[in-house]
Amino acid sequence: MSRRKVFGISIAASSALALASCSDDGGSEVDIDKQSKGAMDDFAADTQFTATEPFTLSLLWTEWPEVPVKDSWTFFDEIEKRTNVKFELTTIPFSDATEKRSLLISAGDAPTVIPLIYTGDETSFVSSGAILPISDYVEHMPNFQKYVEEWDLTDMVDNLKQADGKYYMLPGLQEVSVPVFTLVIRKDVFESVAGGIPQTWDEMRDALVKIKEEYPDSKPLADGFEAQSLLNYASHAWGARAGWGFGNGMVDDGSGNLEYTAVTEGYRQMVEFFRGLVADGLVDTDSLTAANDGSGGGSVAEKFAAETVFAASGSAGTAIEFAQALNETVGEGNYEVLQIAPPGGPAGQVVEPRNFWNGFMLNSEVADSENFLATLQFLDWLYYNPEARELIRWGVLDETYTKDADGTITLKPEYSLNAYNINPDAETDIQEDLGWSNAVFADSTESRELKESYNTDTFVAYIDSVLSTRTPRDPYPPAPLDELELERSSLLATPLKDTVDTNTLRFVMGERDIAEWDDYVAELEAQGLADYVDLMNGARDRFEENS
Repeated sequence: MSRRKVFGISIAASSALALASCSDDGGSEVDIDKQSKGAMDDFAADTQFTATEPFTLSLLWTEWPEVPVKDSWTFFDEIEKRTNVKFELTTIPFSDATEKRSLLISAGDAPTVIPLIYTGDETSFVSSGAILPISDYVEHMPNFQKYVEEWDLTDMVDNLKQADGKYYMLPGLQEVSVPVFTLVIRKDVFESVAGGIPQTWDEMRDALVKIKEEYPDSKPLADGFEAQSLLNYASHAWGARAGWGFGNGMVDDGSGNLEYTAVTEGYRQMVEFFRGLVADGLVDTDSLTAANDGSGGGSVAEKFAAETVFAASGSAGTAIEFAQALNETVGEGNYEVLQIAPPGGPAGQVVEPRNFWNGFMLNSEVADSENFLATLQFLDWLYYNPEARELIRWGVLDETYTKDADGTITLKPEYSLNAYNINPDAETDIQEDLGWSNAVFADSTESRELKESYNTDTFVAYIDSVLSTRTPRDPYPPAPLDELELERSSLLATPLKDTVDTNTLRFVMGERDIAEWDDYVAELEAQGLADYVDLMNGARDRFEENS
C-alpha cells in the first residue's frame, strides 16, 4: 500500500523428519521427529499445505488507521479452512509499530510470527537469542527454496547472514524489483509545458523551471514523506544513499573499502542540487518537513488537485490518490498522472540495488513447539506458494474474482479494491470488508504476473521503463556485526545518523550554508566517524573471508 509495497525439495518423512537442527537459543536442539505434530509427510513446493491436525499460531498484526482489523474478515476464515491453522492476533498500531514490536520482543512477549520485517530489522535481536536462526531450517521450506533459485536471489539471501553465518529473517521475494517509491508526475503538463518526461535530474530541473513560469503560484516538486522518500530514490543518481535507504550508511569507495555516504562528494552534490531547487522556489518545502503517518498522499494530493504541485514522491497507490483528487478539480479525462523511472544523474541511469520486500521473523520459543515443522510448512505456503499469494491478494477464486485461461484476473463487479481504484462503486471492498490485500501479508512475495494483476496499465509501463532504461546498483557490501560490535556500532551510528539527518535537511532548506560543509564533516568526525568506518570495514573483511 502507498498507505503506507535453490530448488524445491519435498520433505520425505523417513529422512527429513529424522533430522535434528541446532538452534541459537541456548544451544537447544530441535528434534524434528518429535516436533512434527500437524506436519505433512509429503509437503512440497507448489502444493497446498493443510495441517494434519489443527493448531493455533500467534501473530503480530500491524493495524493501519484506515483499515482496522476485523474478526469478521473472511481472510482469517479461509486461511483456517484451507490449512487447519488459526491465527491468534496481537495487534499494534502503525503509528508506533516499530517501538511496540521491539518492546514485545525484548520483554519476551512477542507472538510466534513477527511479520512486516525488512532486511536489517532483525539485527538488534540476534544476540539476545529472542529470534530463531531460520536459516537452520529452510531445508523444510520448499517453496522458499524454489523461488529463490528461479528468481536468481541466492546471492541476495546469502547477504542476509549475520556475523555467525546464519540469517534470522526470511524476506518477501520479488520476481522483478523496481523502486516502490519514485516520482509521480502530471504527464500532460510535463509534455505540454516542459517538452516531455525528464530522464535526468538536470532535465527535471529545467522542466520544473518551465512549469513554474507557466504556473507562477506553484512549487512544482513535493515529497510528503519528510524528505525521506525523495532523498532515497534520488540519492542513487549521485552514487549515494539517503533517506529511507540510508541503512548503515556505508557504500563501496571503489577500491574495495567502505566509506560513509554522508561525507562523500556525491552526497554533497545531491544536497547542493536540492538546495538549488529550494532556493529557486521549485520545491514545496512544507512537504519536506510535515510528519507522515503512513497514509500516503494527504496534503500533497490536495496540492496536486489545486495544481500547485506537479511532481511528487509516491508509489502506485499514491498515483491513484492523486488521480482521485484531480477528478474532483480538473475533471476525469483532463489530465494524466504517471509514475516515472527515477531520474539519472552523475552516477548514471541507475536505481537502488535489487531488493527484497517485507518478510517475517520467528520468536525463538517456536523451537520448543510440538508444531514446529508444521509451522515452517505453513509459513512456507503462506509467504511463497503462488496460489497462496493470489489468494491473499484477490480472495477466493470464482467467489471474489475470476481468472481467464490466459491468466487475466478480474474482480467480480460486486466487489471493489478501493486501494487500487478497482470497481470503486461496488458495495463490498475486499480489503476493508473481507481482509484480502491486507498490508500485513499481501505485498510480501510477488511474481511479476501477480504484481501486474492489480496495478494500472501505467504502473505496468513503469515496470517496463525501469527494467529497460535503468540499471540496479550493485548490492551494498554486507558487513554483519557480532554482539560486541553491534553495541559499539549503536553507540556510534545513532548520533552520526541524527547529525546527518538534521544537517541534510538544514542544507537543503537553506537553513545552513553549504559553505559550512567541511564544518559538518568535522562534526561527524568528532562523533567518532573514523571509528565507525573502521568497525564496518573490519566486519566486511571478516564476512568476505568467511564466505
